[in-house]
Amino acid sequence: MKRGVRLLNFARGPLVNENALLAALNEGKCASYVTDFASPVLVRHERVLPVPHLGASTPEAEDNCAVMAAQQVRDFLEHGIVTNSVNFPEVQLRHRPDAYRIQVVNRNEPRMISQLTTVLAEIELNIDNLVNKGRGAIAYNVIDVSGPVPRPVLAALRAIDGVTRVRSIAPILTQS
Repeated sequence: MKRGVRLLNFARGPLVNENALLAALNEGKCASYVTDFASPVLVRHERVLPVPHLGASTPEAEDNCAVMAAQQVRDFLEHGIVTNSVNFPEVQLRHRPDAYRIQVVNRNEPRMISQLTTVLAEIELNIDNLVNKGRGAIAYNVIDVSGPVPRPVLAALRAIDGVTRVRSIAPILTQS
């Protein structure tokens, strides 16, 4: 190989003969080595650039992914937050512990938000915060309102043409 080559290894550490690589790095034949599998010897070499291993097939990564997925499902169920979804738009709306929240899934088309807010306005339920995000044919709304949402209001929201799912999340009150 040419002198000054830069070697990148994101496959597996044992693919590289560590002793030969160290000799090539020390002689300058290899200008640098970038890897996400640096051994304890290589990680200290000035011409080695270790980077985080982002593979999802290691036992550690699978454990972390499982914990992260469980947390994201919990965030959705408790707060309506959507993160890293394949089929929903990402929605991050900080949840106040005293807030009443409504989740609405609907077709992503004009006049949906005005229909949703009209139903809430008719019973004088104030909207404190609202996020509407679309992804392709689907839209997802998270609406924080000033008080409890009566069942007939949820039914009226469900009755809007294009609405596919409505869910209310009551505040999580802690005992003092």
